[in-house]
Amino acid sequence: MANSRLLLNLLAMLLCQLVFWQWGLSYEHLLTLSGYLAINFMSITMLLAMRPVWLESVLGGLDKIYQLHKWTGILAVIFALGHLLIEMTDDFFKAQFGKERSLREADFSGVLDGLQELAEDFGEPGFYLLLALVIITLIKWLPYHYWRYLHRAMPLVYLALAAHALLLAPLLWWSQPVGWLMGFLIFCGLVASLLSLSGKVGKSHRWQGLVQMVRQLSHNTIEVVCDMGQYWPGHKAGQFALVTFDRSEGAHPFTMASADHHNGRLYFHIKALGDYTSTLRHRLKPGQAVTVEGPYGRFNPNTGNVSAQQIWVAGGCGITPFLAALESRIYATEKSYSAVVLHYCTQLTENDPVVARLQELAARLPEVTLCIYQSQQGQLLTSAQLQIHSATVDIWFCGPSGLATALRHELKQQPISVRFHQEHFEFR
Repeated sequence: MANSRLLLNLLAMLLCQLVFWQWGLSYEHLLTLSGYLAINFMSITMLLAMRPVWLESVLGGLDKIYQLHKWTGILAVIFALGHLLIEMTDDFFKAQFGKERSLREADFSGVLDGLQELAEDFGEPGFYLLLALVIITLIKWLPYHYWRYLHRAMPLVYLALAAHALLLAPLLWWSQPVGWLMGFLIFCGLVASLLSLSGKVGKSHRWQGLVQMVRQLSHNTIEVVCDMGQYWPGHKAGQFALVTFDRSEGAHPFTMASADHHNGRLYFHIKALGDYTSTLRHRLKPGQAVTVEGPYGRFNPNTGNVSAQQIWVAGGCGITPFLAALESRIYATEKSYSAVVLHYCTQLTENDPVVARLQELAARLPEVTLCIYQSQQGQLLTSAQLQIHSATVDIWFCGPSGLATALRHELKQQPISVRFHQEHFEFR
């Protein structure tokens, strides 16, 4: 399960840092340990924000990288809060544990002494800014186009806190593994911050193109076709891209709704889910410039375990990666694919133009069985309707999170081995 994998990744990061730490339980050790973990997790958070493609294969896709980015940021704030509280209760801890500190801050003179005092002054306000930015991100009350500008301040906050950590860390650390690890992570964080401030994050994976066609698929969904020209590197079924139609709005993730036809054309099905996507059908025109960053993601239903029962579940616009997967099966000339049952949940087939396309693709693929559920007709998908007949099952899911949660809960009650593949597009 995705949540278990996330927890294991976070625990592995924490244990790795503690291995480098010379453990102790004195006041000073608690103070420096909390600061050490805070700046390390902040550095990891900055690194993950760079969207490193090489990490996709390790963590399972860009969505997993951003999910980990979110939680390393939360852990950084938790440890920074602990560090601040210990520092604020300095007198109390000194009385309890003694006035002699086992680890002293670096003792400088001259210019470095002035910088050290400045870094110490930056620590507390820097933490408050970090806390405010993380809270605003988590509660999501600020519209995306405002939030992304505010989020750009994060590298500046990190630079202030990194200076605080570098100048106030005990000198003894720099000759020990604990300092080497912290120094390496801060170096990575500094590079990431400078790349972010200069606008170069993802630049090597950005492609310029034109909107070729905008078509209304239903009352709340449009199809946008983009011509990226001959330089588009190609994509795999199920991958997505960060698409910018308006620079002031920024990039949004959309899944490619077709297989790669090697002609530079990308198809996106965009549902009106918010202020921005609701206005796209009126704002997009053929010939309009578009920037596409990607492709990203590792959600490819055709790569499932061949020895397991294959089940695909889609809801609404979640059908897009499966459209691409079905198309890629048709155009594959040599590879044979295992049987799969595709369960598609929609409101009403009469108002859903994707249904006809799905039926056409399924008719051309004898190994694919298509099941359609209409919510307005009272047809709701449950785990019983998945018709599981194997002890090992691969379920590929893309759709409403509520449906995913319900299916996961029901599947836990069954004595089977389930791999539940799901992308998480919560990028803030």
